[in-house]
Amino acid sequence: MKLPNKLTKFRVFMIPIFIFVLLAEPFGEISKWIAVAIFIIASLTDFLDGHIARKYNLVTNFGKFMDPLADKLLVCSAMIALVGMNRLASWIAIIIIAREFIISGFRLIASDNGVVIAASYWGKFKTNFQMFMIIMLIIDLGTGTAVLIENILVYISLVLTIISLLDYLLKNKNVLK
Repeated sequence: MKLPNKLTKFRVFMIPIFIFVLLAEPFGEISKWIAVAIFIIASLTDFLDGHIARKYNLVTNFGKFMDPLADKLLVCSAMIALVGMNRLASWIAIIIIAREFIISGFRLIASDNGVVIAASYWGKFKTNFQMFMIIMLIIDLGTGTAVLIENILVYISLVLTIISLLDYLLKNKNVLK
């Protein structure tokens, strides 16, 4: 198995560990910092697997399918946990997660027609903001400035989610014909 695919599998493996540490707090107050570290490592594997796959021509069908799925699992799991922790409004998580389902379905339809829809600039930008948002919401510093930054990241993530959805749909509307 190629390194990018190993990194993707590692990211998927880290998700339940991340959620357990975040929600069960097995290490007390330090648990949130351990959860953030796990989330950051998992997020970095997202950057690394794609970079390595493209640079060394190690792109595989497994990677094309699993890499975006692993990203969605990581981000959506974190957001659902944050809703349960009262750190993120459920309506925001629903919009962001709905976008992920819509794009996944859209990619399936495209795939059935022999079309591969690559990740867009807007989609990557959205994912990065969502990851920063999640990190800030987990850390939960509670200061006025931190809360302001958290709120800005939440709403930028939400706007980028909508923009990236429209971008995918408009650029690939021929897939639905």
